[in-house]
Amino acid sequence: MRHRKYLLATIVLAAAIVSFFSFRSILPGATAASPSTGSEISRLAELMHWQSGTIVADIGAGDGSYSFEAAKIVGASGRVYATEIDTSKLTELRESVAKRKLINVTVVEGAVDDTKLPAACCDAIFLRRVYHHITAPQPFDANLLRSLKPGARLAIIDFAPTNAYGPVPGVPANRGGHGIPQKILVEELTAAGFRVEKTIDHWSGDDYCVIFLKPGE
Repeated sequence: MRHRKYLLATIVLAAAIVSFFSFRSILPGATAASPSTGSEISRLAELMHWQSGTIVADIGAGDGSYSFEAAKIVGASGRVYATEIDTSKLTELRESVAKRKLINVTVVEGAVDDTKLPAACCDAIFLRRVYHHITAPQPFDANLLRSLKPGARLAIIDFAPTNAYGPVPGVPANRGGHGIPQKILVEELTAAGFRVEKTIDHWSGDDYCVIFLKPGE
């Protein structure tokens, strides 16, 4: 009898948990969970045509998790440039690369207006939730263009302005909040010489993704 009561209580609790999360999923403003790092990088790789030997740059690499996943795809014959401007993050990145013995990942100290990458070095560059932090978009975009080979691709994953986070110091006033309108993003990158190849309005959660091409010579 005691066992039956315990079993019934367990079933009721499980049903309550399922109902709670089902209710949350239909709340206004609720968003789907972000995809795993690996699946997001795999999606980028497919859209940007990465393969063994591809040279990729992860601008604003943070803890390097996306760079490390990219390194698996491009292989030993490829290369990933993981750039950062934060001193402590650069130290952590270098330590992680050394610990993992990743000979195909190069850590680069970037600047607010410069990728600090070699000219025409990359087949692909991506910025994930980084572009809206750029305080000098005009020279930075020119450097993005310079860093790519002719016909290479640039992917920007970002989100529309929101007041849910604090303001980003030093960015242009036209951002309208923490984030960047997709329209302004496209205007800035096309003014730098890029051409839009593909737009994904619903990348994940509230993020969008715009893939640009550097025109071939």
